[in-house]
Amino acid sequence: MRMRLRKRSLGSQETIFLLKKWALHEKNQFELREVAANIEPKHEKEVNDLINSYKSLFSEWLFVLRCGFALLMYGFGSKKALIEDFATRSLTEYSVVVVNGYLQSINLKQVVITLAELLWDQLKLRRKTTSGNPSKIQQPFNPKSMDDLLAFLDKPDLGDECFVCIIVHNIDGPGLRDSDSQQCLASIAACSHVRMVASIDHVNAPLLWDKKMVHTQFNWYWCHVPTFAPYKAEAMFFPFILAHGGTAQSVKTASIVLQSLTPNAQNVFKVLAEHQLAHSDEEGMPINNLYTTSRERFLVSSQVTLNSHLTEFKDHELIKTKRNSDGQDCLCIPLTKEALQKLIAEII
Repeated sequence: MRMRLRKRSLGSQETIFLLKKWALHEKNQFELREVAANIEPKHEKEVNDLINSYKSLFSEWLFVLRCGFALLMYGFGSKKALIEDFATRSLTEYSVVVVNGYLQSINLKQVVITLAELLWDQLKLRRKTTSGNPSKIQQPFNPKSMDDLLAFLDKPDLGDECFVCIIVHNIDGPGLRDSDSQQCLASIAACSHVRMVASIDHVNAPLLWDKKMVHTQFNWYWCHVPTFAPYKAEAMFFPFILAHGGTAQSVKTASIVLQSLTPNAQNVFKVLAEHQLAHSDEEGMPINNLYTTSRERFLVSSQVTLNSHLTEFKDHELIKTKRNSDGQDCLCIPLTKEALQKLIAEII
């Protein structure tokens, strides 16, 4: 559970309640994870045989990488062990960086710095082998500049066989789904001295990329490798749905979060809540309508201001976005009518 409390200090009663809720949540999480860990796996032999059958493809995958393509593994089941086995057996000549996309946050700038440093180490080693002396040439990139790092990774005169590999488990993971992260990953994959191996699990993951990213930057070679293996490592970083509290706790938690925001943000949320109560048969409130109403009430001065409030709501999981039958992006609050009425009464 992730909550950011700011802009006002909480009262003692609220703080005690929140601490109790966190303790209860953590206890439920621990118990559920303990039970899940003790579930006896089924068809273990068949799953292992299936994964082992893919090892015959390792030489083909290495050839594809050397030809300049990026490998994209898809299919039901965790592909983490399979990809790491491929790296251990077939990528021994190259430096490998592993990115766990199933984590909630990832520092892609540090990933690019690491790739550039590993490539530079390869070049120094090669020059030492050929000349007999370690290279004293200064590092040809500025680690503070992303453009410099990417330019070095794409430098044309370093040799065709000189490259580093990046493995991205769950490239469609929660910490990488935004457009900036995907564009950064596409720019990395497009570098001539980088080879990428990635996996996806969400059925709509390809919607993250446009035509240029797929065919020009990532240059995917799609590999259908269903493993039917459990998502043990990936699931460790996601909360169990059964561990969430009931309606009363949801209302109280939402109330605490809203009271930590600015009055204008609270009133924008109230506009959305009132619309949802008055139009319960609709799929949500269109973002354009929310902006118009909020501007008329002098709650926001621009679309940028409204977007900052919506980002705050989404970060705290107070609202959800979905597309209605007319193709419009609509906002809704994931609470029952009774819970929403109670929440509005608490924040007035």
